[in-house]
Amino acid sequence: MTFSALGLSDEIVRAVTELGYVKPTPIQEKAIPAVLSGCDLLAGAQTGTGKTAGFTLPILQKLSMPAKLLSGKPPVRALVLIPTRELAVQVEDSVRNCGKYLKLTSMTMIGGVNINPQIQRLQRRVDILVATPGRLIDHLQQKTVDLSCIEILVLDEADRMLDMGFIRDIRKILAKLPKNRQNLLFSATFSDEIKLLADELLDNPEMIEVARRNAAADLVRQKIYPVDRDRKRELLIHLIKEHGWYQVLVFTRTKHGANKLAEQLIKSDIPALAIHGNKSQAARTRALAEFKSGKLQVLVATDIAARGIDIIELPHVVNFEMPNVAEDYIHRIGRTGRAGSEGEASSLVCVDEYKLLQGVERLIGRCIPVEQVAGFEPDPRIRAEPIVTGKNRVQGNRRLQGNGQVQEAHRTGRSLAAMVKPAASSPVYHRSGGRGR
Repeated sequence: MTFSALGLSDEIVRAVTELGYVKPTPIQEKAIPAVLSGCDLLAGAQTGTGKTAGFTLPILQKLSMPAKLLSGKPPVRALVLIPTRELAVQVEDSVRNCGKYLKLTSMTMIGGVNINPQIQRLQRRVDILVATPGRLIDHLQQKTVDLSCIEILVLDEADRMLDMGFIRDIRKILAKLPKNRQNLLFSATFSDEIKLLADELLDNPEMIEVARRNAAADLVRQKIYPVDRDRKRELLIHLIKEHGWYQVLVFTRTKHGANKLAEQLIKSDIPALAIHGNKSQAARTRALAEFKSGKLQVLVATDIAARGIDIIELPHVVNFEMPNVAEDYIHRIGRTGRAGSEGEASSLVCVDEYKLLQGVERLIGRCIPVEQVAGFEPDPRIRAEPIVTGKNRVQGNRRLQGNGQVQEAHRTGRSLAAMVKPAASSPVYHRSGGRGR
């Protein structure tokens, strides 16, 4: 199958070929004809399989036909809603690169930057608008953007937008759109909430799902490194230096944790920067640029970056801390093993996180191989401490039963998390090694 066989114009095929794409991915093979047919679409595929081109290419094809214009400035014809700033920039880059030989214009509309240049840009022609919901709401309130002529609406990474609490903003935006339009909903996972949104938004949609629900990419080699919580930093530094890892994307749960870890890596002569929601957009853009170019060895990120980084052949993703939401594990490790390239996803797991690990293994439907690093064996006397999530739930109330379990999990391939049993009447120890209550 070729891109031209999917009904795309010579100009689009030429641009795609120059980008190095030889043939469409499975999601593109199915999505492009569906979008070109004009029907609504509900599409799901694991991250890194080419979902973005699955909607950008047919949108460019459809909009290459001139719009009917009675008078005044040409209207915005396509709206792509994106959950994060980094992903919005990435998608708009794809629009510009794939449409370089077409007389179409695009624009990124994101928060964290001065709104005035965006207002000025909107005075000129914008065919395709790629926006985050919050900043688009700002423009709608100031009446600086007109969405009354939208022909195609895309909700990209819809599951992430729901996770981030954008549903109210999405409904406000939908109220400003014409009823007669084509709707495309793309999502890495299909939750029950996504299906409800699809029922509300889509009209008799075609459904495409090219991978098992909530599946991790097959080209990603996953492994678990058991380690005490206080020795994670030492182990990470050991792995980076011992194996010569470069371009390592490391995930933490919190912004403070990302900053602290980046500072500690720098002190160990490992070039690192942190990226999270409290960083200015300029700082985030600069850090990503240095990481993509190879100037930066380690990028430490919170989950804000899990779906906003697209680096060809990114070799290593590390979960310094397991995510509180199991689905985020898929999005994190999906930053590697993209576009047919292999990658490695390593998770540093302490006793506090075994319950979170169980949730991940339950979600992906298999056990993750365990690899113990000599000198970093977990101390069997350390008791799990509660992990408090945003909803103040307690996770991980179990303790390690001994190094023998780590060795047994490694030998048999059984889940390390599943082998942990509740403590009985044996003494309870804390990190200090003393007896607790």
